[in-house]
Amino acid sequence: MKHKVYILECADTSLYIGCTNNLDKRLKQHNDSKWGAHYTKIRRPVILVHSETFDTLKDARKREAEIKSWNREEKLKLINQ
Repeated sequence: MKHKVYILECADTSLYIGCTNNLDKRLKQHNDSKWGAHYTKIRRPVILVHSETFDTLKDARKREAEIKSWNREEKLKLINQ
């Protein structure tokens, strides 16, 4: 099963980084359901601005943590590549 690390841009222009094995379902949750992260629920709508695919959850989580440690400028640089 493939895993994705993704970056969402929220309505307030903040960025949210997450990890999932079903990106379409997770995006729907972030925008439409009570199962989305609290952070995105209060900043809807969100749009997908970047994603990366990994073979293992371990690798995806490692990359998620790496991106989360970056400042906003570094995240925007990744998004705009």
